Amino acid sequence: MTDTTTYAVPGISCGHCRAAITAEVEKLAGVSSVDVDLDAKRVTVTGDGLDDAAVRAAIDEAGYDVA
Repeated sequence: MTDTTTYAVPGISCGHCRAAITAEVEKLAGVSSVDVDLDAKRVTVTGDGLDDAAVRAAIDEAGYDVA
């Protein structure tokens, strides 16, 4: 089953932010897509059997805090 979860990440503002978060989150098992919306300050992750804690940890690893 495909899940889609959106996270508020207020600290993102540029292409580097997008690249860093995308690179970390794409490493996770089951992730099929990562959309970083800089204007809305949101990260939308789609995939099968997503682990919420792992996605939050990956965003943190990229250097950003999930609100």
